[in-house]
Amino acid sequence: MRQPRSIRFHLAAVFLLFFALVAALGAFSLWRLSNFDALSAEVAQIWLPTTRALGDLNNYTSDFRAIEGGNLLSAGAAETTASENEMAKLDRIIAGSEREFERIRHGAAENDLYGQFKQRWTAYRTIVNQMLEFSRSGRKAEAVAIYRSTSRTAYNAASDTLGLLTDRAVADARAASDRLGIAYRQALWLIVLVMLVAGVLVVAALIHISRSISQPLRRLADRMRRLAASDTAVDIAGTERRDEIGEMAQATVIFRNNAIELMRSQRTLARQAAMLEEQLAQEQRLALLQRNFVSMASHEFRTPLTVIDGHARRLDKTKDAVQPAEIGERAGKIRSAVLRMTHLIDNLLNSSRLIDGSAGLYYQPAEIDLAALLREVCQLHREMVPGAPIVERFAGTALPVAGDAKLLFQVFSNLLSNAIKYSPHGGAIEVAAERTAVEAVVAMTDHGIGIPPADLERLFERYHRGSNVSGIVGTGVGLHLVKMVVDRHGGRVAVQSREGAGSRFTIHLPISDASVSKQTRPLEATTAEPATAPPHGLPEVLSATAAASEG
Repeated sequence: MRQPRSIRFHLAAVFLLFFALVAALGAFSLWRLSNFDALSAEVAQIWLPTTRALGDLNNYTSDFRAIEGGNLLSAGAAETTASENEMAKLDRIIAGSEREFERIRHGAAENDLYGQFKQRWTAYRTIVNQMLEFSRSGRKAEAVAIYRSTSRTAYNAASDTLGLLTDRAVADARAASDRLGIAYRQALWLIVLVMLVAGVLVVAALIHISRSISQPLRRLADRMRRLAASDTAVDIAGTERRDEIGEMAQATVIFRNNAIELMRSQRTLARQAAMLEEQLAQEQRLALLQRNFVSMASHEFRTPLTVIDGHARRLDKTKDAVQPAEIGERAGKIRSAVLRMTHLIDNLLNSSRLIDGSAGLYYQPAEIDLAALLREVCQLHREMVPGAPIVERFAGTALPVAGDAKLLFQVFSNLLSNAIKYSPHGGAIEVAAERTAVEAVVAMTDHGIGIPPADLERLFERYHRGSNVSGIVGTGVGLHLVKMVVDRHGGRVAVQSREGAGSRFTIHLPISDASVSKQTRPLEATTAEPATAPPHGLPEVLSATAAASEG
C-alpha cells in the first residue's frame, strides 16, 4: 500500500485541483454567457424586429399619402384606377407590418402608443375613402379640399403617433444594447479575475510539485551523472523520505557503493592488464628481434662463408699439387673471412645494445678524421660489390670531428649499402664531404628507385620500409639506427628524394669540442640493419673480399 505522502498522492491531488479549477471556470463562464445570451436575444428578438416593423410602417404610410395625392392629380379613369390599386396594395402591406409588430412582445407604453396609432390611421383611412368617392364622382374640388384639410390633419396625427412610437422603440433598443455592453464587460472582467485566481492556484501547485518532486529528482539525476563519471565522492540526500523519491535515493546509495567497488576492481584489472600487455609486448619484441637477427645473420654471414667455402674447396682440389706459399695465402684469406664474421657479430651485438636503449654505455666519442673514415667505408663496399661505381668527393684536407668511430662507420656503411642496394640498374653513387665553420657535412647521392612522397614522413620510423622496395632484402631498421646515432652525436639528417630519380641523404655533424660531451635523449629500442665491418682490421677484410672474387 502506498504511503499517504507518495508521489502518486501529490500528483493526484494536483490533477484534481486542476480539474476542479477547469470545471469551476467553465461553469462560471457558462453562467455569464447565458446572461449575455439572454440580453442578446432580447435585442435580436424584440428591438431589432420592432425597429424594422416601425420603419416599414413609416415608409409605407408616407408612400400611401403620396399615392393619395397622385390620385387627385390623375387625368383619366385609367390613372385613377391604377392609383387606387396601388393604395389597396399598400393597405395590405401596412396591415402585414402591423401584424408583424403585434407578434412582438412589448411593454404597456409601447402598446398604448400603438393603439393610438391604429385608431388615428383608421380615422385617416375613412377620410381617404370619402375623398376617393368624391374623386370617382367627378367632384375633384371637394376631394382636393378634403385632401388639404381633414385628410392632412388625420394623417399628421397618425404619423406623429407613429413617430413617438418609433422614438420610444429606438430609445428602448439603445437601452437594451447598453445593458448588453455592460453585461459583456462585467462578464469579461469576472472571467479574467477567475482566470487570474486559477493561474495563481496553478503556479502554487507547480511550485509545490517542483519543490517536492522535480528538484529532488533533478538532484538525484545529477548524482547519478556524477557517479557515471566515476565521481563517487557524492552526498545522496533524501534517503529519509517515505515515498518513491526516498526509495530512489536509497537505491542510488547502493549504486554508489557498487560503483566504488567496481572502480576498485577496474583499477586492479587495469593494472593486471597493463602488466600482461607489457609482458606480451616484451615477448613480441624479443620474437621480432630474434627473427630480424636470423634474417640479418643469414644475409651478412653469407659472403664470408662463401669465401671460406671457396678457399676450402680450392685447397681440397689442389691438395696434391698445392705449394706451401699458396696454402699460407689461402689460409690467410680464410682467417680474414673468419675475422670479418667476428666483426659482423660484434656489430650485431653493438647494434642490439644501441637499440635496446643502452647507447650511453657504448658511445665513446673521440677526435677522428671523418674523411679517412669515409674512404674506408667506400673501399669496403667497392670490394664487396666490385661493380658499384662509387665516386668520392672529399676536401683535400682532413675533416676532424668528435664522434664514435664504430657508430659513425655503421651509419655511413648503412647509407652507402642502401644506395647500392636500391640502385638495381647501376648509376654513379656520390659520396661528398666538406667542413663549414661549425659542422661537417656528408652527402650520399644515388640515382636509384627513390622514395615515394608518402613514405618521406615515416622514413626514419622503426621497421618502416618504402612502398616500392618489395623484393629487395631489408628489415626497415637501418635508417632508424642512422637517425639515432646522428642524434646521439648532436647532428641531424636531411633527405631529398624523387621517386624513380634517386635520393640524397645529408648528415650534419658538429665539429666543436662540446660535441664530445654532448648527451642526447636515450635511444629507442629497435633492431639494427645488417652491419658492415668496422674500420679496425680493414685490410684483412678487404683481402678476404678480394679472395672471394678471385676464388
